[in-house]
Amino acid sequence: MARDQFQTLTEPMYFTLLALGQVRNGAEITSWVSEITGGRINLAPGTLYALLAQFLENDLITRVEVDKKGKYYKITDEGRELLEEEVKRLRLLIDNYENHFDK
Repeated sequence: MARDQFQTLTEPMYFTLLALGQVRNGAEITSWVSEITGGRINLAPGTLYALLAQFLENDLITRVEVDKKGKYYKITDEGRELLEEEVKRLRLLIDNYENHFDK
């Protein structure tokens, strides 16, 4: 399973998968990630296309169409499961922090 390879997701990985909850091309992914993170994360083309290749290889995303604006991708069920597992992991980290400091 892809979870073995992707033990934890980096922020670029996380937001790229999240962006693909809707069908998007590379430029749209980059723009959406920058917008949703308030410009904190700007995906360079090399980073984005390396991630897309990894995600395609591991069936986390699928290519849905190609047109003059580029290739379009969307998340698969396996990719969505990976995102859900990552959210659970992050929530556990927050719970650990809050329990440690009695917040």
